[in-house]
Amino acid sequence: MRRWILGARPRTLPAAVVPVLVGTAVAAGSGIIWWRALAALVVALALQVAVNYANDLSDGLRGTDGPEREGPQRLVGSGLATPQEVRLAMLVALGVAAMAGLLLAAAVTPWLLLVGVASVAAGWFYTGGPRPYGYLGLGEVFVFVFFGLVATVGSAYVHQQQVPAVAWLAATAVGFLACSLLVVNNLRDRPGDAEVGKRTLAVRLGDRRTRLLYVALLDGALVVGSLCALERRWAALVLGAGILAGPAVRIVLGGAEGHDLVDVLGRTGRTQLVAGALLALGLALSA
Repeated sequence: MRRWILGARPRTLPAAVVPVLVGTAVAAGSGIIWWRALAALVVALALQVAVNYANDLSDGLRGTDGPEREGPQRLVGSGLATPQEVRLAMLVALGVAAMAGLLLAAAVTPWLLLVGVASVAAGWFYTGGPRPYGYLGLGEVFVFVFFGLVATVGSAYVHQQQVPAVAWLAATAVGFLACSLLVVNNLRDRPGDAEVGKRTLAVRLGDRRTRLLYVALLDGALVVGSLCALERRWAALVLGAGILAGPAVRIVLGGAEGHDLVDVLGRTGRTQLVAGALLALGLALSA
């Protein structure tokens, strides 16, 4: 069980929890249907885990996640699991997401099925297929769109089939938080990715500009989230997450590399979770 938990990449799971939390809080003003919120959370978490397994499988088969990489070991690349086992784990996670998604689609609108299919396809082609766009520096676009806009706005929509304007602003902040997690992960892996031809955005930008992008995304998320206070005043609570963001920013700007960035990844995940919780609390209190 431990290896499958490792393969699920627990430090990335805030990227699935936060948009559902914030999107549900946006809907607080018009009434929350709690079973739908829970189903949306199951969909988001299961899709995140499935994407992580798919990434592990594709990178392992391509040889871009060898045992010498910095950070936690990958299942296929380190030999902890066979490609067939990881593929099965991915399909199980997708099955869980599909069942919860079908319940939501039956209760809300069949159009949600198209959103689910698009999310699965985007997750697979991130590192899978003949020309994975994650290798072309477009991973952050996928994360911003699906773990920011789609997940947050969708989590608000499933309750009353409407999307308040503040949902888009909150979704942008959530997307920035999710992208900061990916950027620091790719900053850590940048030397190895460059060697094997994996042209992530970090590889394309280079070391210094990637560090500045990380700071812009993390701090920008708090600023954009606080702008929700223009409509719901308590949303400014999100700025409290700056206490956690500050040390991560200092470490990254200080030139940390390799294993030191593993700690920053954890700090970023905690910042993302706390910022999301504070933003959600503020949105709900002001509804």
